[in-house]
Amino acid sequence: MKKVTKKAPAKPAPVKVREFEKDLQKVGNRIKALRIKRGYTSYEIFAFDNNINRAQFGRYERGEDLRLSSLLRILKALKVSPEEFFSEGF
Repeated sequence: MKKVTKKAPAKPAPVKVREFEKDLQKVGNRIKALRIKRGYTSYEIFAFDNNINRAQFGRYERGEDLRLSSLLRILKALKVSPEEFFSEGF
């Protein structure tokens, strides 16, 4: 009787940490640029006006700790579609 061996499922290629961090930084820079374009020179006022935690929004602009749901909420506040957001600089 032959012994059946199972192959381990293929693992996705690991994302290089630096590459990932650079992409998050691009997202943060884009958020900041759009905020300024909307006339908000202070991220704190933008966060307050849009009911977003001030400290958390500061982290978003620095490219830290950003979830997709948070990004979509910010884009709505900026009145920008995801397509528009990612059309420049990516």
